[in-house]
Amino acid sequence: MSGLPVLQSDRLTLRQVRMSDAEALFEILSDDALMTWWSSGPHQSIEETRAYLEPATGSGGWRSWAITRTGEDVALGWVNAHQRRANVSEIGYILARSAWGQGIAREAVSLVLDQLFLAEGQRRVFADTDPDNRFSIGLLTKMGFQLEGHLRAEWETHIGVRDTLLFGLLRDEWLALSARRADRAAAPSA
Repeated sequence: MSGLPVLQSDRLTLRQVRMSDAEALFEILSDDALMTWWSSGPHQSIEETRAYLEPATGSGGWRSWAITRTGEDVALGWVNAHQRRANVSEIGYILARSAWGQGIAREAVSLVLDQLFLAEGQRRVFADTDPDNRFSIGLLTKMGFQLEGHLRAEWETHIGVRDTLLFGLLRDEWLALSARRADRAAAPSA
Protein backbone atom coordinates (compact mmCIF):
# COMPACT_ATOMS: atom_id res chain seq x y z
CA MET A 1 0.00 0.00 0.00
CA SER A 2 1.29 3.45 -0.84
CA GLY A 3 1.59 6.40 1.49
CA LEU A 4 -1.32 8.11 -0.25
CA PRO A 5 -2.92 10.57 2.18
CA VAL A 6 -6.61 10.21 3.03
CA LEU A 7 -8.48 13.36 1.98
CA GLN A 8 -11.74 14.30 3.70
CA SER A 9 -14.63 16.73 3.67
CA ASP A 10 -17.79 16.51 5.73
CA ARG A 11 -19.46 14.19 3.23
CA LEU A 12 -16.59 12.59 1.27
CA THR A 13 -13.55 10.49 2.07
CA LEU A 14 -10.94 9.93 -0.62
CA ARG A 15 -8.60 7.02 0.04
CA GLN A 16 -6.28 4.75 -1.92
CA VAL A 17 -8.06 2.64 -4.54
CA ARG A 18 -7.97 -1.01 -3.42
CA MET A 19 -8.48 -4.28 -5.25
CA SER A 20 -11.59 -4.77 -3.11
CA ASP A 21 -13.11 -1.79 -5.00
CA ALA A 22 -13.24 -3.84 -8.20
CA GLU A 23 -16.89 -4.83 -7.89
CA ALA A 24 -18.13 -1.28 -7.29
CA LEU A 25 -15.86 0.13 -9.99
CA PHE A 26 -16.85 -2.58 -12.50
CA GLU A 27 -20.35 -1.10 -12.45
CA ILE A 28 -18.83 2.21 -13.58
CA LEU A 29 -16.24 0.82 -16.00
CA SER A 30 -18.77 -1.44 -17.74
CA ASP A 31 -21.23 1.43 -18.39
CA ASP A 32 -21.20 1.95 -22.19
CA ALA A 33 -22.32 5.58 -22.07
CA LEU A 34 -20.03 6.53 -19.20
CA MET A 35 -17.01 4.98 -20.93
CA THR A 36 -17.64 6.72 -24.27
CA TRP A 37 -15.00 9.38 -23.58
CA TRP A 38 -12.59 7.12 -21.68
CA SER A 39 -9.37 5.98 -23.36
CA SER A 40 -10.53 2.37 -23.38
CA GLY A 41 -13.88 0.71 -23.95
CA PRO A 42 -16.36 -0.63 -21.40
CA HIS A 43 -15.12 -3.53 -19.31
CA GLN A 44 -16.61 -6.92 -20.12
CA SER A 45 -15.78 -8.70 -16.85
CA ILE A 46 -14.81 -8.07 -13.26
CA GLU A 47 -11.48 -9.74 -14.06
CA GLU A 48 -10.80 -7.01 -16.62
CA THR A 49 -11.54 -4.40 -13.95
CA ARG A 50 -9.21 -6.11 -11.47
CA ALA A 51 -6.40 -6.13 -14.05
CA TYR A 52 -7.09 -2.47 -14.83
CA LEU A 53 -6.92 -1.56 -11.13
CA GLU A 54 -3.65 -3.36 -10.47
CA PRO A 55 -1.41 -0.33 -11.21
CA ALA A 56 -3.75 1.97 -9.24
CA THR A 57 -3.44 -0.10 -6.06
CA GLY A 58 0.34 -0.15 -5.92
CA SER A 59 3.24 2.17 -6.43
CA GLY A 60 2.66 3.00 -10.11
CA GLY A 61 3.05 6.51 -11.48
CA TRP A 62 -0.61 7.42 -10.97
CA ARG A 63 -1.93 8.11 -7.48
CA SER A 64 -5.54 6.94 -7.34
CA TRP A 65 -8.00 8.12 -4.71
CA ALA A 66 -11.29 6.22 -4.46
CA ILE A 67 -14.23 8.58 -3.90
CA THR A 68 -16.43 7.34 -1.05
CA ARG A 69 -19.15 8.90 1.07
CA THR A 70 -17.88 9.48 4.60
CA GLY A 71 -18.97 6.55 6.75
CA GLU A 72 -19.60 4.32 3.70
CA ASP A 73 -16.62 2.54 2.19
CA VAL A 74 -18.03 1.96 -1.31
CA ALA A 75 -16.13 3.47 -4.25
CA LEU A 76 -18.26 5.86 -6.31
CA GLY A 77 -15.38 6.56 -8.68
CA TRP A 78 -11.89 7.98 -8.39
CA VAL A 79 -9.63 10.96 -8.88
CA ASN A 80 -6.14 10.21 -10.21
CA ALA A 81 -3.06 12.40 -10.23
CA HIS A 82 0.25 11.81 -11.97
CA GLN A 83 3.25 14.06 -11.60
CA ARG A 84 4.41 14.72 -15.17
CA ARG A 85 7.44 16.82 -14.21
CA ALA A 86 8.58 18.79 -11.17
CA ASN A 87 5.56 20.62 -9.71
CA VAL A 88 3.22 19.76 -12.60
CA SER A 89 0.55 17.04 -12.37
CA GLU A 90 -2.13 15.66 -14.63
CA ILE A 91 -5.47 14.67 -13.13
CA GLY A 92 -8.25 12.38 -14.28
CA TYR A 93 -11.55 11.35 -12.73
CA ILE A 94 -14.59 9.18 -13.19
CA LEU A 95 -17.82 9.04 -11.18
CA ALA A 96 -20.73 6.61 -11.11
CA ARG A 97 -23.75 7.95 -12.95
CA SER A 98 -25.85 7.46 -9.77
CA ALA A 99 -23.66 10.09 -8.04
CA TRP A 100 -24.00 12.75 -10.76
CA GLY A 101 -25.72 16.07 -10.07
CA GLN A 102 -24.78 16.14 -6.38
CA GLY A 103 -21.54 18.15 -6.56
CA ILE A 104 -19.51 15.05 -5.68
CA ALA A 105 -17.10 15.27 -8.63
CA ARG A 106 -16.39 18.93 -7.95
CA GLU A 107 -15.87 18.29 -4.23
CA ALA A 108 -13.61 15.29 -4.82
CA VAL A 109 -11.49 17.06 -7.43
CA SER A 110 -11.25 20.08 -5.08
CA LEU A 111 -9.86 17.86 -2.34
CA VAL A 112 -7.19 16.54 -4.69
CA LEU A 113 -6.38 20.05 -5.96
CA ASP A 114 -5.95 21.23 -2.36
CA GLN A 115 -3.56 18.31 -1.81
CA LEU A 116 -1.56 19.07 -4.94
CA PHE A 117 -1.43 22.85 -4.61
CA LEU A 118 -1.53 23.48 -0.86
CA ALA A 119 0.06 20.40 0.70
CA GLU A 120 2.55 19.62 -2.07
CA GLY A 121 3.15 23.11 -3.48
CA GLN A 122 2.69 22.15 -7.12
CA ARG A 123 2.49 25.08 -9.53
CA ARG A 124 0.25 23.65 -12.28
CA VAL A 125 -2.34 20.93 -12.74
CA PHE A 126 -3.78 19.95 -16.09
CA ALA A 127 -6.38 17.59 -17.52
CA ASP A 128 -7.14 16.41 -21.01
CA THR A 129 -10.62 15.61 -22.21
CA ASP A 130 -12.39 14.76 -25.44
CA PRO A 131 -13.86 17.86 -27.15
CA ASP A 132 -17.30 16.20 -27.08
CA ASN A 133 -17.23 15.42 -23.33
CA ARG A 134 -19.36 18.36 -22.26
CA PHE A 135 -19.71 17.18 -18.65
CA SER A 136 -15.97 17.03 -18.06
CA ILE A 137 -15.43 20.35 -19.83
CA GLY A 138 -18.16 21.88 -17.66
CA LEU A 139 -16.57 20.59 -14.47
CA LEU A 140 -13.11 21.83 -15.41
CA THR A 141 -14.27 25.31 -16.42
CA LYS A 142 -16.45 25.69 -13.30
CA MET A 143 -13.38 24.87 -11.23
CA GLY A 144 -11.31 27.58 -12.90
CA PHE A 145 -9.34 25.53 -15.42
CA GLN A 146 -8.58 27.36 -18.64
CA LEU A 147 -8.48 25.88 -22.12
CA GLU A 148 -4.81 25.79 -23.09
CA GLY A 149 -4.77 23.74 -26.25
CA HIS A 150 -6.46 21.51 -28.78
CA LEU A 151 -4.43 18.51 -29.93
CA ARG A 152 -5.70 16.99 -33.15
CA ALA A 153 -5.88 13.20 -33.59
CA GLU A 154 -4.17 12.71 -30.20
CA TRP A 155 -5.75 9.45 -28.99
CA GLU A 156 -6.55 6.11 -30.61
CA THR A 157 -9.55 4.90 -28.63
CA HIS A 158 -12.33 2.34 -28.84
CA ILE A 159 -14.45 4.93 -30.68
CA GLY A 160 -11.71 5.90 -33.14
CA VAL A 161 -8.98 8.49 -33.36
CA ARG A 162 -9.95 11.47 -31.20
CA ASP A 163 -8.79 15.00 -30.56
CA THR A 164 -8.17 16.17 -27.02
CA LEU A 165 -8.53 19.48 -25.23
CA LEU A 166 -5.96 20.46 -22.61
CA PHE A 167 -7.15 22.45 -19.61
CA GLY A 168 -4.77 23.92 -17.03
CA LEU A 169 -4.99 25.53 -13.62
CA LEU A 170 -2.19 27.36 -11.82
CA ARG A 171 -1.61 27.35 -8.07
CA ASP A 172 -2.15 31.13 -7.79
CA GLU A 173 -5.45 30.84 -9.67
CA TRP A 174 -6.63 28.04 -7.33
CA LEU A 175 -5.64 30.09 -4.26
CA ALA A 176 -7.55 33.13 -5.57
CA LEU A 177 -10.65 31.05 -6.33
CA SER A 178 -10.47 29.40 -2.89
CA ALA A 179 -10.18 32.81 -1.20
CA ARG A 180 -13.23 34.11 -3.09
CA ARG A 181 -15.26 31.03 -2.09
CA ALA A 182 -14.22 31.49 1.54
CA ASP A 183 -15.19 35.18 1.42
CA ARG A 184 -18.63 34.34 -0.01
CA ALA A 185 -19.17 31.66 2.64
CA ALA A 186 -18.23 34.08 5.44
CA ALA A 187 -20.38 36.96 4.12
CA PRO A 188 -23.63 37.50 6.02
CA SER A 189 -26.70 36.61 3.99
CA ALA A 190 -29.10 39.42 3.18
